[in-house]
Parts: sequence; C-alpha cells; structure tokens
Amino acid sequence: MTLSEKDSLYNWHPYTQHKTSTPHPVIVKGKDALLWDENNKQYIDAIASWWVNPFGHSNAFIADAIYKQLNTLEHVLFGGFTHNKAIELSEKVLQLLPNNQKKIFYSDNGSTAVEVAIKAALQYFYNKKESRTKIIAFENAFHGDTFGAMAASGISFFTEAFKGSLLEVVRIPVPTAGNEETTITALEKLVNTNNFAAFIFEPLVLGAAGMVMYDAEILNKLIAISKQKQVFTIADEVMTGFGKTGKTFAIDYLTQKPDMVCLSKALTGGTIPMAITSFTQEVFDGFYSDDVNKALFHGHTFTANPTGCAAALASISLLETDEMQKNINRINHKHSLFANHIKQHKRVANTRVLGVIFALDIKVQNAESYYGSLRNKLYSFFIEHGIILRPVGNTIYILPPYIITDNQLDIVYKTIEKALNEVE
Repeated sequence: MTLSEKDSLYNWHPYTQHKTSTPHPVIVKGKDALLWDENNKQYIDAIASWWVNPFGHSNAFIADAIYKQLNTLEHVLFGGFTHNKAIELSEKVLQLLPNNQKKIFYSDNGSTAVEVAIKAALQYFYNKKESRTKIIAFENAFHGDTFGAMAASGISFFTEAFKGSLLEVVRIPVPTAGNEETTITALEKLVNTNNFAAFIFEPLVLGAAGMVMYDAEILNKLIAISKQKQVFTIADEVMTGFGKTGKTFAIDYLTQKPDMVCLSKALTGGTIPMAITSFTQEVFDGFYSDDVNKALFHGHTFTANPTGCAAALASISLLETDEMQKNINRINHKHSLFANHIKQHKRVANTRVLGVIFALDIKVQNAESYYGSLRNKLYSFFIEHGIILRPVGNTIYILPPYIITDNQLDIVYKTIEKALNEVE
C-alpha cells in the first residue's frame, strides 16, 4: 500500500470533501521555498504553507534553537509555574507591539488566540456587572474555527451548521475604497447602543476573504469610534503579523492602537503550534481582584511550551535581520512589477499588493464560491505545474516565504499567467 493510499485510509483532512477530492500529494522533504513529494516531484511553496513559514522549510537556525531547548526543557506546565523562555519571549514581543500592550497570554493557534480575546472582552464587562454580550466584526471576515472565533467570522458556509449555537455578532461592511462612510455609519450606530464588548478585525487585509485590502486611515477612524464608547478593539494579526504587510505588524501602519492583538502562524517560523493574545493594562486590571471568580479561567496544556517559545525567539531574530527586511522589500518590488504587467490581461479584474502579499481577481460572470469549480481547476493546474497556490473563489494570491528566490517568483508569475490563458 502506498503512502497516499494509507493517507486516504486513515486521515481526515481539513476543509476537504473526501468523496470528491483527489489523493493528496505526500510531502516527504522541504528546504527553503521548496517541497518534494514521495515521487521526488518538486513544488514551489508560494503560500508559505498557509502563511506560517516565512524563513523557509528546514530552517537550520530555528531547528538548532529547538534542538537546544529540547535538551534543556521540552515542556513544563504554565499553570502555577513559569520558565525563562516564556519570560524572554513575552518581553521581546511586547517590545515589538505598540506600547499600550502590557500583558501576554499564550495559547495554541490562531483560533484560540482569538477565542481568548473574545472571552476576555466579554468577561471584562461581566466582572463589572455590565451587560455587554455582543461582538462587532466585518462581513466576510475569518477569525478561526473554534466557537467564539467562528461566530466572529462571516463566511457563511464555514459556520452555517452551527449558527444556532454561536454568540451574537453583528457584522459591518468592510471599508474598501468608496465604502468607508457606510462602514463608519454602521459602526457608530452599533457602539451607541452600549451592548457591544468588542470590535474584532483583520487589520488592512482580510486573508480568507480573498486578500481584500483597505486603508489604515479608515481603520484609525473605526478604532477611535470604538474607544469613545469603551468598545474594546481586537486586531487579529494571525495572518498579517511578522512582516507580511511590509511592517512587523499591520497595526504598525496605524496611529490608533487596538486593545488586544492576536498572533500565531509565523510566530514560530512554521515549526511548532503556538499563539499569543496581548492585552492593555486596562483589560488585565478588569480581572485583577481578590475574587477568584474574576480570574480568566482559560488555559491549554501546552500553553507557553518552552520549545515553542525558543522557536519563536529564533524566528523573530531572523525577521529582524537586514537580510530578511531586504527580502521583504525585494518581494514587494517583484510583486508590484508583476501586478503592473498582469493587470493588462483581459481576464484580470484588478490586482493589489501589500508587503509580500499579491492578489488578483479573475473576471467572472457570476460570483465564485470559496471552493467553486474555477478555484478547483486553478488549484489542480498549479499543483500539476509544481506550484502550491490555494485560490479563494476567483482570487489568486501569492504569500511566499521571504527567502524565495527571484527565479522561483518568476516561475510562479509565469505559471499564473499560463493559468489565466488556459484554465476556464
């Protein structure tokens, strides 16, 4: 029995309808921006394996940090104990975040980072005996798959089966160009009711919605409106964090700063699951009490795993190197040149670039669903040609590792243009 056959026999993959899906490539090795399957077919990983791997596969520097930590302390419970790597990582992350962030809470992944933020916002007002039980979010947002994160998400087919079991979230339009005043009006109406604990958003780029982008100026206004009515603001930087937008965090483009920030994905350089939710002192003080019942009763077995902390520290140190910052600028320049070229194509509706993120929308007669037929044809075409890209509906995006070469990027660009010419 082949590995692929064993996989089909044993494994249930995420976001997969197994009755209609084709066998998955079995990846056995990775190095830098490349992956190889069991048949030694080579793939360019043009999405950094779901946005987690900015420094390349099998990164020796991060691997060495993990190895050293495994030989010192692989794990210790964080309930009732602490350790040097968690303290060091918290100090480092707080140095990178806006200076209003004062406390770090660890969890396991992007969904749980968001879950922690939502629970903290709701319980903050519960502790004050103030009834604020609702959340504000953008339409078409995606914040994760756990119940609080799922409730805040707006992509309906992800949440349809559970809509009767979710907390109440009211969605406002994404403030794309020309839509800003509509969004402002909607938010002002909601915050004035004093029923809402928090406003959660993906800053500047909605990833799973198809890399939908909007300006920092309008987000500044939305945060200011929320603060006027003490509605906490939650920046979900799970996708955008650690250099994706050209700055360390997307919120670095803002003058207004959120009350909470959610981080994961690239935090450990794609090596070990780990997440962070950061808080202002005000939020933390809402739980600081002689009453034990006002504590934040949330935790995970692998909270602040020392090995994950060591990987994160190594990952951040790589991000801060001149070489990596030059790579980010290089990719941004390459993307911009390609955008200027491909936007002339008869099938391209529009293009957009921010940092290392490139996206184009294909002109279609009718709106394509997330996993529509065009998307599936494009995905199969890219895999056949040795490129890992995961289109969203009629949107093709690139979000590569920062160490991808110019030649590899050119291959990705040429393959996208070929797909536009050949895939209907």
